[in-house]
Amino acid sequence: MTDPQVAVLMLGSFIIIIMLGFPIAFTLMAMAVGFGYYAYFDAARQWRLFDRLVENGDAGTLQLAQEWFGGFLNNRIFDLLVNQTYGVMSNDVLTAVPLFLFMGYIVERANIVDRLFETLQVAARRIPGSMAVAALITCALFATATGIVGAVVTLMGLLAYPAMLNARYNTSFASGVICAGGTLGILIPPSIMLIVYAATSNVSIVRLYAGALLPGMLLAGLYIVYVIGRAILNPSVAPKLPPEKMVGISTSKVVMMMITSFVPLAVLIFSVLGAILFGLATPSEAAAVGALGGLVLAIAYRALTWDRLRESVYLTVRTSAMVCWLFVGSWTFASVFSYLGGEQLVSQFVTSLDLSPLAFLILAQIIIFLLGWPLEWSEIIIIFVPIFLPLLVVFDIDPLFFGILVALNLQTSFLTPPMAMSAYYLKGIAPPHVRLAQIFAGCMPFLAMVFITMAILYIVPDIVFWLPDLVYGQ
Repeated sequence: MTDPQVAVLMLGSFIIIIMLGFPIAFTLMAMAVGFGYYAYFDAARQWRLFDRLVENGDAGTLQLAQEWFGGFLNNRIFDLLVNQTYGVMSNDVLTAVPLFLFMGYIVERANIVDRLFETLQVAARRIPGSMAVAALITCALFATATGIVGAVVTLMGLLAYPAMLNARYNTSFASGVICAGGTLGILIPPSIMLIVYAATSNVSIVRLYAGALLPGMLLAGLYIVYVIGRAILNPSVAPKLPPEKMVGISTSKVVMMMITSFVPLAVLIFSVLGAILFGLATPSEAAAVGALGGLVLAIAYRALTWDRLRESVYLTVRTSAMVCWLFVGSWTFASVFSYLGGEQLVSQFVTSLDLSPLAFLILAQIIIFLLGWPLEWSEIIIIFVPIFLPLLVVFDIDPLFFGILVALNLQTSFLTPPMAMSAYYLKGIAPPHVRLAQIFAGCMPFLAMVFITMAILYIVPDIVFWLPDLVYGQ
């Protein structure tokens, strides 16, 4: 087999193995080392000292065995693995990941979201579908703080979902609201996914954040417009609150509730995001301030306990370790894949199709959409997106625009059956009478909103570029 054929075998074997359920990070490292040993194998170099001892004939059996084993480990793939590990652990961009994660986990466990949903529900009580609108805004804010889809869907599923069902909301409609709202953290800054994409593509994280802001607000706005429109056209899916629950709430009380619950979290999030966008702090510095701000909020709400702090630290370390080892495995895997000629083979194949830039973008997004069924967003960004990045130059596509499209596209991986993870997260904590098919049905209209948003960006790409160009110049 030629080296490019080995590279294709390497990629195909990896996809098959992860479909069998093996841990992705360690599968990547194992396959990178295995195929890399073949790629970098050089017997004359590796066993040079061993051959010299054999020629001299004065070495003992033990020394020969040691030198042979040392030669076995002298393959350059092990040097590459060590260098990639050091590069990931010392990457300044990735330093922001554990800090943002800690901010999200501490906010989640401080009961801040409970207060926020209750306040927004009261403030929006006269809007059609008020509870769904409040749930979406809460999801958007909380998703912005944590960026972990499972955490947002699970917490809002415990908090807002039963309240909507008790208010006689249509089961599928309420399910779609929770599932779709929980995925917004992938796109809306400060997104963990965008940090990972920035580290993978070498695109400026601050430009990515600026570019994602308007598309994120557009998608959230479409969700809210759909919810209100559906409630107006078919009031039975989202009944109005009983009259007794809409009286006796003064404007001053609503204002006070907003000041004590909505404003602190909003100030924390927008302060962190503003510091990044306006160049007042690096993403890592702003994330550190955000983590401290989350602790201050938890203390202010008298919700910080030792157990909650310990659990937040544990979850932060676990998730950060997963991301870091994914990067180590992916970068080593990608280096071996490229060395064998796989990247060049893919590039030649795609360019031979004679696609237009728009056709290439659509093809790439279809592939990422399909990959979203069996894989999580982190694996897609770290493993498969780098295959497309060299082709962006060929088709004259800005990697910033491509990254925002990918972030939008990955919303669909959580909403599309049969592997819609948001639906499974919600099903895990939903009442027994809620069927998975009902949750899937509720996700479909919101899935359409994602595709509409992507189509709008294809037609009006300035939605992505306007803010970065305004703040940072072209």
